[in-house]
Amino acid sequence: MAERRRSATKAAAPAKAAKKSATPSPSPYGYPYWDWVAREDPAYVQARQPLSDLSIGEGKELSIKHREMVIIGILAFRCRQEGVVAHMRRAIAHGASKRELLEAIQSAAVPGGGPTFSTGIRALMQLDSEGAFKKD
Repeated sequence: MAERRRSATKAAAPAKAAKKSATPSPSPYGYPYWDWVAREDPAYVQARQPLSDLSIGEGKELSIKHREMVIIGILAFRCRQEGVVAHMRRAIAHGASKRELLEAIQSAAVPGGGPTFSTGIRALMQLDSEGAFKKD
């Protein structure tokens, strides 16, 4: 089994090298662990990509901005501040305002409770202090 994995990795190495320069990071959020996984098991990342595209890409009815707000609420509930910040950045890039993100966190806080609210608000405060929102 390990031998088969090594030979698969060697076979994928030239394709990976060519792909590395032509394609962006396997994660639109900049999570460094996805870059590591892509180096270690490019076939896994490649197989997972279509599902990821369906989950976080433009939907038939929901825009990327709105899909990101759903993801933000779930990550806040799970107290994953790093993830909330990353997904807020993407939501902002797709047109989300500070007020929209605040309301998304407020909505998630009703079923999610105080830790959900705290995680989301701290992420929002971080982005605000970094200047992520354009001044009107």
